[in-house]
Amino acid sequence: MNKRILATASLALMIAALYFALIYAPTEATMGTIQRIFYFHLPQGIASYVSALLLGFASLMYLIKRDLHWDRFAYCSAELGVMFASTSIVTGMIWARPVWNTWWSGDARLNLQLILALLFVGYLMLRAYLPEREQKARLSTVFGFLAALDVPINYAATRIWTTLHPEPVVGPGGGGLDPQMKTALYVSFLAFGFLYAYLFTQRLEIANMEDEVDHLQHVVEAA
Repeated sequence: MNKRILATASLALMIAALYFALIYAPTEATMGTIQRIFYFHLPQGIASYVSALLLGFASLMYLIKRDLHWDRFAYCSAELGVMFASTSIVTGMIWARPVWNTWWSGDARLNLQLILALLFVGYLMLRAYLPEREQKARLSTVFGFLAALDVPINYAATRIWTTLHPEPVVGPGGGGLDPQMKTALYVSFLAFGFLYAYLFTQRLEIANMEDEVDHLQHVVEAA
């Protein structure tokens, strides 16, 4: 899809998501206005899961194909993973303070999300310290697989352990949402989906150019 179309759709949908989350959706009876952060917190968490799964998939494909295209795909996923895992943690803390009376409860879901964010950071740090291109692509796949492994455990955390996090309201076994809340959430998911696609395509294009520049630099140095 054309980058300009993605950018325009992302902006329009994000504006729509703000309207649906802050105005259209009814105020939750127990938590009040602070619950509206849910419409941004959940899509950010899901985006971090998507990043981890893409990172794991691209890491596997690199080991099979030995094609640096998959390595570029992987580290672009990891960079977006750092962003969305971090914003999901921050919005979760903002939500937790007035509801749980603490910024950080240390329950299983929070700890697993923090581990996921650190795995993304560890992946990028390892790459930063390894000078040889093929070596960094090969060794960093370990963090890619660990990040992907975190996702199903993270997702199932509220079902496996007793946590402060509420029971799921969407997805398999979810408790359900008010229809207006569900509409607001779906619009927000769509907005973050387009935003993710736009950011990923932009970052992948830059990664391709970085590799081309690096290749030309090696050619010049070898001449």
